[in-house]
Amino acid sequence: MKNVATTFLLLLLAISHGYAQQTIRGSVFDLQTLTPLPNAKVFFPETQPIRGMIADEEGNFRFENLPPGRYTLQVEYLGYESITRANLVLTSAKELVLEIGLEEKVTSTEEVLISAEPDKHKAINELTTVSARTFSVEEAQRYAGSRNDPARMAQNFAGVGQVGDNRNDIIIRGNSPTGVLWRLEGTDIPNPNHFGANGTTGGPVSMLNNNNLANSDFMTSAFPAEYGNALSGVFDLNLRSGNNEKYEFMGQMGFNGLEAGIEGPFSKNSKASFIANYRYSTLGVINALGFNLGTGAAIPEYQDLVFKVDVPTEKAGRFVLFGMGGVNSINFLDSEAKDKDANFYNGTGEDLYNKGKAGIVGLSHTHLFNNTTYGKLVLSASAIRSGNEIDSLSTDDGTPVRFFANSYTTLKYSANYRLNKKIDARNHLRIGAIVDLYDAHFIDSVRISAHRFIRLRDFSGQTGLLQAYAQWKHRFSDELSLNTGLHYQQFLLNDSKALEPRLGLRYELNKRQQLNFGLGLHSQIQPLQVYFMETHVGDQTTRTNENLDLTRSLQAVIGYDHLLSEALRLKAEAYYQQLWGAAVEQKSSAFSMLNAGADFGFPSIDSLDNDGTGENYGVELTLEKFFSDSYYFLFTTSLFQSRYAGSDEIMRNTAFNGNYIVNLLGGKEFKLGRNTLSVDLRTTLAGNKRYTPIDLEASRLQGETVLFSELAFSEKYAPYFRTDLKVTFRQNSKKITQEWSVDLNNLTNHKNIFSQQYSAETDAIETTYQIGLFPVVQYRILF
Repeated sequence: MKNVATTFLLLLLAISHGYAQQTIRGSVFDLQTLTPLPNAKVFFPETQPIRGMIADEEGNFRFENLPPGRYTLQVEYLGYESITRANLVLTSAKELVLEIGLEEKVTSTEEVLISAEPDKHKAINELTTVSARTFSVEEAQRYAGSRNDPARMAQNFAGVGQVGDNRNDIIIRGNSPTGVLWRLEGTDIPNPNHFGANGTTGGPVSMLNNNNLANSDFMTSAFPAEYGNALSGVFDLNLRSGNNEKYEFMGQMGFNGLEAGIEGPFSKNSKASFIANYRYSTLGVINALGFNLGTGAAIPEYQDLVFKVDVPTEKAGRFVLFGMGGVNSINFLDSEAKDKDANFYNGTGEDLYNKGKAGIVGLSHTHLFNNTTYGKLVLSASAIRSGNEIDSLSTDDGTPVRFFANSYTTLKYSANYRLNKKIDARNHLRIGAIVDLYDAHFIDSVRISAHRFIRLRDFSGQTGLLQAYAQWKHRFSDELSLNTGLHYQQFLLNDSKALEPRLGLRYELNKRQQLNFGLGLHSQIQPLQVYFMETHVGDQTTRTNENLDLTRSLQAVIGYDHLLSEALRLKAEAYYQQLWGAAVEQKSSAFSMLNAGADFGFPSIDSLDNDGTGENYGVELTLEKFFSDSYYFLFTTSLFQSRYAGSDEIMRNTAFNGNYIVNLLGGKEFKLGRNTLSVDLRTTLAGNKRYTPIDLEASRLQGETVLFSELAFSEKYAPYFRTDLKVTFRQNSKKITQEWSVDLNNLTNHKNIFSQQYSAETDAIETTYQIGLFPVVQYRILF
């Protein structure tokens, strides 16, 4: 066995050929004004001897002829806090281009303590205080089980749960995933997932291409005033700019699809660049080639495109054109399920046809008025469309009969402007406004008798959402800072409005410990299609949901951060959230919109009002060892309660009240010459989904699943347990980097319950399980 292992390692070493070298370059600027910092000191503190340089008059730096590997870069500038960027991965095929912002000191010019990765626990947005962190593209690529998906990657953070293996919905502190705000390049975007319905924020496959993303922020509570129309969390995403000096290419194939990417400059004399990535579903390609996938008609077909064009100018500012879009379709045809065990979601007695598309295109302009002030305008247009057709199969001969059909389309035209003013080293002001104009088209109908359909919705029209905010950051000293702000929003459909104060405090006990506190009021409109649900009384039709108010949440968080060593961090947070104004039925029932949004559809219920309430509270702990000495680990645990009351005023568990989540991740990287072999492991133990028990006798009488509605979410499935193992080999050849990875999802093949339903065919309650052992294989080439 030892000889076999030795031979394998020698073979891997022999694969590498040629002498590979590459470049790390970038720019240094003031974090609050975006003005360059000339003559900044930039160096690699871990090289022997230390290698460094002084940035030029525009804050640019450049290191050439570097071998592939991991680097730590330190940047210093007189009067500013130093920063260290650790674990910068340089491959032989791609230059590494960095943008590094520094924050001015308040009271002194003393050198601050430099940790291995001081920017890791801080958000890119310096106006955040609590429950926020930046995440890197490498993390989404590195973590086992993440499938290169930033949403699945975030499910490893404290306070974040998941609904199931088949979707990437983000459950934050017991809140519905509909409360998550997705923002891209400074503008709010629709659901960025394939097969994602209107009103939801998750789906099975992300459209966000990990190869295009830059480092971004993720927030889980009490976020700053510039973020509105959200209750649970924020993904503030950035696309990276293409290489503006040379052309680079990427090819990738794996579970998520077949991908191709290109980036480069427009000309040798221009600093303008572009980057674009296109992807097509792998299973769709395999099916088109005539291979039997064993899934019947359920072939997920999708394709997407992500791009960014970055054009800096000397006097007119910076212009960025960006976009993301995708189309998808899938059919679940029980009528064609000859082999019931070989067709996903079989035995429903229905044929379902699903199609969807979503996308956004935007143009931003950033203009520096002077050394202390800049403005940024983002204009965008987005669309999301989903359509379903459902045929019920006759129990006599299987003949399909149309039962339900819908078509939902939401177009949104947005303008987002912010003005950023650095008054002095102590004071930073940001004000802004967001205008969203919606053009909505919702139509659906359901069969209620042999020859009669009724419309649930039939609306085509326009409405809008106005938002404005002001934020002020005051630094009393280098140790104590205050972030405060005010957010206003108004929904034009029914003139519902909210004024929301936000507050954040951070105090550094010393260079390794800090306390932080956040308090804020947040509100959100209902998903648009909810407002246009129709109520039929005789020949009269009314929209009884049209005047629904905003759902609101008061959130308070207190946190403690301790940098135990240069690479080891401990973080603890406790929080409380009070929710009111939730949409519930006017009649007495257990229904609440606080439990919706984690499925492929949305509840179609009329006659709602805003009498629902809820509360979430809990504690979270994070112990993270940043990547150093060729390994890392992340341990997070959350203990929480999430409860709500419907119109019957009975406090119950929400659908997302799993009570606990424990995640343990770790990984080790082995150097094989200029190549690397990485092994990553992830284990999750969590309280599973809440569910409403099935009334078996009533189900038998009606021939379909009937629930004990008065016992809503009173039961909980057996604990969720899953272990993932990922092995990645990266080969750095001359001007070419290749990566092979195998990600074994649910390594132990543990049976986690997904749902239960009554089957008239077997006259029993049947259980559907989530994925078993599922290998995800991927190959990527960069050149």
